[in-house]
Amino acid sequence: MSKLEALIFDVDGTLADTERDGHRIAFNQAFTEAGLDWDWTPKLYGKLLQVTGGKERIRFYVEKYLNDFKLEQDITTFIANLHKRKTHFYLELLKSGAIPLRSGVERLILSAREAGLRLAIATTTTPENVTYLLSSSLGKESIDCFEVIAAGDIVPAKKPAPDIYNWALQQMNIKAEACLAFEDSMNGIKSSLGAKLKTIITINDYTKDDDFTGASLVLDQFGEPNSPFTVIEGDAMGYDYVDIELLKQIHGKTRTKL
Repeated sequence: MSKLEALIFDVDGTLADTERDGHRIAFNQAFTEAGLDWDWTPKLYGKLLQVTGGKERIRFYVEKYLNDFKLEQDITTFIANLHKRKTHFYLELLKSGAIPLRSGVERLILSAREAGLRLAIATTTTPENVTYLLSSSLGKESIDCFEVIAAGDIVPAKKPAPDIYNWALQQMNIKAEACLAFEDSMNGIKSSLGAKLKTIITINDYTKDDDFTGASLVLDQFGEPNSPFTVIEGDAMGYDYVDIELLKQIHGKTRTKL
């Protein structure tokens, strides 16, 4: 078994709770600006999250919920323009500091750097969303902590396909067995496991009932020394928060299905 060399993070829901009070709000702002009466409520958005990718989510919504919706322009162009404005509104939310990192994320990233671990991102969100989240939360210099930012449309097949993780591994020139992945959703873990990555899950309100079969550990958060995580599934081996030593222990264990 090779030693642990790298950590690969999902973004939305994993590094920050971006969905309900971030992306959802930005989608609705874009709809209002476009003169649309669409309203993605928290409950509806939870259903739409089964589709990964913002443009894909809009298309799914139109096809499933708006049978009588008519356009005078190409639907693909319409969706691309609408999503571009959504991204604008989302970045404005990030700039304002309205979307903080989840508990334990900053500590884990900084300690991983100090330990000499390589870091990467593998996400379906846009590269701009990633860099704005990092810079608004950790400072612009934090972007350089990540060797690879695999994001957006850099691969054609989004999660649950493993393509984004495979692309990140290729860019890093590293084997999956030397890495750990961090995810928050069923589509996310299907993607990471498809790339043969051991995966740690931190759930959120939208994903708490997902099937995480194959995860190495399922937690409610990364946790802090004064704010321990709760173990949902798996063995945290006596640890109260995610640190480098716990990650090394998990990496060294033979994977077993939960």
